[in-house]
Amino acid sequence: MKYADGFVVPIPTKNIAAYKRLARQSCKIWLQYGALEYFECVGEDMNIPMGIPFPRLAKIKRGETVVFAWIVYKSRKHRDAVNAKVMKDPRILNMMQGKKMPFDMKRITYGGFKVLVEG
Repeated sequence: MKYADGFVVPIPTKNIAAYKRLARQSCKIWLQYGALEYFECVGEDMNIPMGIPFPRLAKIKRGETVVFAWIVYKSRKHRDAVNAKVMKDPRILNMMQGKKMPFDMKRITYGGFKVLVEG
C-alpha cells in the first residue's frame, strides 16, 4: 500500500521564486533516494465557498499564500528509509543550516498518510 507525506506551508508571496528553487532541489534529492512522486503546488483558487479554505486553515497573514505539497512512497517503511537517506544528504543539510528559509519553519503542517484510494 502506498504512503504519502503531506505538507501545508504558509509562505510570503514575495518568496515564491526562492521557495521554487528550494523545492526543485528538494524534488531531485527525494526522487534520487527513491520517492515515487514529488509535488509542490502554490495556492491559486483559494476563495472557495465550502469547508475551511486553506488560507484560513494555515492562518496566513496579509501578503502570504499557501503551498500544498506531497511526496509519494511505496509504503511507510519505504518512506522511512528514503527520508533517513535524504536527511543525511549534504545538500539538504546545507539548505537547513545557515540559510534563511523563504518561509517560517514553525508554521508548516506535516504528516504521513496511508493511501486510502488511488486512481
